[in-house]
Amino acid sequence: MNTAFYTGASGLRAHQYAIDITSHNLVNSNTYGYKATKSEFRDLLYSNMDVNINRELPDDEKIHAGHGVMLSNQDLLFTQGNLYNSGYELDFAIAGEGLFAIERNGQVEYTRNGSFDLSIEGENEDAYLVTADGAYVLDRNYERIRVPYEEGKNIETEGLDRRIGVFNFANSYGLYRTNYQSFLPTDISGEAEIADPGVYEIYEKSLERSNVDIAKEFADVIVSQKAYQFSARVVTTADEIEQITNTLRK
Repeated sequence: MNTAFYTGASGLRAHQYAIDITSHNLVNSNTYGYKATKSEFRDLLYSNMDVNINRELPDDEKIHAGHGVMLSNQDLLFTQGNLYNSGYELDFAIAGEGLFAIERNGQVEYTRNGSFDLSIEGENEDAYLVTADGAYVLDRNYERIRVPYEEGKNIETEGLDRRIGVFNFANSYGLYRTNYQSFLPTDISGEAEIADPGVYEIYEKSLERSNVDIAKEFADVIVSQKAYQFSARVVTTADEIEQITNTLRK
């Protein structure tokens, strides 16, 4: 099978992944705290096409054949999303750098989604600040946050924004995204550190919208579709050439 076939096939695979990533960004455009992902590509190995056994061409005259493309990376875009005034007293949004720390199944994760609520637990009906899916929100000491609560009375939220822990990383773009739209530290991101109050501000009764640029995402879809079509055409042409070659051999 000729190289062109595999080159085209690599393009089909890479651009299908790119379309999947763009689609995921678009469907999460209304997810609070969502951070978009950007696709990055790189070319594959090149081989020397100089087959003249009588002389060796200098490097600047050699003809090299590439072997296609691959998706090399999926970068997180940690730009600021617009703030939305929800009016709910347990909603919080970070403006600037930093993430909330949460505890889920005994593991500490980090998120920009400040859509919180209360979990009433035990015989004493202790109230804890939790995420929408039940993970505990943590303070700067990684302790669960108890909220004064009495049934039938308004929730006491005064000073709650100052109790919520905010953390940052040396390289937030290196965080690993979980299935819960939260993040885990990696060797690339470094360990979490308590955020300097000067680099962020917490807004009460507010939420951060996703940072998805819908216009750009639709443009990326068009580019990826065209690249996919070109790759498919390469595969078809390579197959047709192979069929012609086999016919001539007969």
